[in-house]
Amino acid sequence: MTQARAIEVSAPPAACDIETDTLIIGAGACGLVAALSAHEAGQSVLVIEADPVPSGSTALSAGLIPAAGTTFQKSAGIEDSSAEFAADIQRKAAGENDPKLVDLLARESAGVIEWLSHTHGLPFSVVTDFDYPGHTHRRMHGLPTRAGAELINALRSACEAQSIDIICNRRAFSLYHDGTGVCGAGIVAPDGEVESIACSKLILACNGFGGNRALVEELTPDIKDAVWFGHDGNRGEAIVWGRALNADLHHLGAYQGHGNVAHPHGILITWATITEGGVQVNRDGRRFWNEMQGYSEAARAVLAQPGGQAFVIFDARIARIARQFEDFKNAEAVGAVRCAETVEDLARDLRIPADTLADTVADLPLGRRDEFGRNIGTTPLASPFMGVKVTGALFHTQGGLRTDAKARVLGRDGAPIPGFFAGGGAACGVSGSGDAGYLSGNGLLAAVVLGRLAGLAK
Repeated sequence: MTQARAIEVSAPPAACDIETDTLIIGAGACGLVAALSAHEAGQSVLVIEADPVPSGSTALSAGLIPAAGTTFQKSAGIEDSSAEFAADIQRKAAGENDPKLVDLLARESAGVIEWLSHTHGLPFSVVTDFDYPGHTHRRMHGLPTRAGAELINALRSACEAQSIDIICNRRAFSLYHDGTGVCGAGIVAPDGEVESIACSKLILACNGFGGNRALVEELTPDIKDAVWFGHDGNRGEAIVWGRALNADLHHLGAYQGHGNVAHPHGILITWATITEGGVQVNRDGRRFWNEMQGYSEAARAVLAQPGGQAFVIFDARIARIARQFEDFKNAEAVGAVRCAETVEDLARDLRIPADTLADTVADLPLGRRDEFGRNIGTTPLASPFMGVKVTGALFHTQGGLRTDAKARVLGRDGAPIPGFFAGGGAACGVSGSGDAGYLSGNGLLAAVVLGRLAGLAK
């Protein structure tokens, strides 16, 4: 395990051990996309990763990237545009986002998907059999298993095919600033040995601060008691470095939660179990909110229930849709997903009141809005019935360093800090100021688009 060092900004040494055009801190989706882009632009590239192999928050996600106007959508008969996508993002976040950043991400999204597919062979397809809350069109693009692990492995393989250097088990602790701009970094190896790297361009792709409990309590206190479901490498270095460099930090209270994590198994249960007609009930067998608001705000809704737990109730029809996700199949394999011929038997298996759950399912107001404001649809739940005990979790933070159209980090004076770029969880995303502004896929959208732009920048 790499030894911990204090996070700092310091002057560069007189001579560095390594020199490269572009230094990338973090080998998640953002970092690897940035590496491919910088290499394409003719730059020498070095990626530093703290883990033994690249994974990051990307590997824990469903690996779905929203994009508008792609050939994949057109082949599926889906007409979409970046303007509609941008409007959806802003609507979900109640207009709190920087409109220039929203327009940039929406506009560039299709190009990144097409480039990864056509140039690097990633076999994307559109999820066409269910809708994600807040998206007016089906625009979620994923690889065959609909798993983030497949996405990160595909990006790593693409980098390896280009002979891009990725050095693992190395954690950056110091950013070098020469009085003019960022010009390198100090990194530490597992044995404590320190190496210095000089660069012309440094890209932070080290994600957010969800794994730093002190920063979570300071900046996102309403989710501080949730299960941490993100990657432990999210330690908040970008926040510490940004503060030291007088960078503009924005929307630090924004985050993506999730209210459908199997408990105690710790496996993500796809929100398709909800969007296709399933519901959440508390341990009394009663519904408690409008589930279609979104899975991010579901975390707080679930945690507010007795015991901080809930149960997602659905049926075999919905399970067939959910099985396109590897995580759901894994949850079935370990017994997290329970199945019974009757609602009463399912309730007894889940240890919630049978009569109450039976009444809840029987009384679902099909085809009209219910007391919570949700229109569940017209298809009733039918035998065999299925259920999973779930809890709320924090997945990743969405606030961070404010960037411009080239993914350059901006100072508090509004001017770019020379040599300093950011993307993914290190940068401010487009999820507004809290959890309710998160539109499905916002995290990977910012990761791949800002990563692409940062890599191409000179």
